Amino acid sequence: MEMDWIWGLVGGGLIGLGGAVFLLGNGRIMGASGILGGLVDGTGRGNFTERLVFLLGVVVTPMLLLPLYKDGVDTHMTSNIAVIIAAGLLVGIGTRIANGCTSGHGVCGISRLSLRGIVATVFYILAGGLTIALFRHILGVI
Repeated sequence: MEMDWIWGLVGGGLIGLGGAVFLLGNGRIMGASGILGGLVDGTGRGNFTERLVFLLGVVVTPMLLLPLYKDGVDTHMTSNIAVIIAAGLLVGIGTRIANGCTSGHGVCGISRLSLRGIVATVFYILAGGLTIALFRHILGVI
């Protein structure tokens, strides 16, 4: 089995474990967009430290694991800054419209058999597939 698949499996397991720990520890769903959104719009002032620690963990943990990658990390990300900014904005807008993101709907929602989570996940996966088809294969910008 290729290492990319193994690392994907490990990463997915860690995300699921993180969601379970967050739910058991706080009694709330681990939705990264909601955690970040509460910091940005000010609605998360009551648990500001918890939100900030979560987001710092999301950013710092990959840096701590970097020494495990002896050959370096190739993200296959485009160097086109306009595409990166547009992608970030579209993801942010999409998570606000869907009232959640992949961690909230996909990981935590589906594991709780939430119909809303399942439907949201189906639609954002379809939207992602269509976006890749359009921007990579038709327009050739990524």
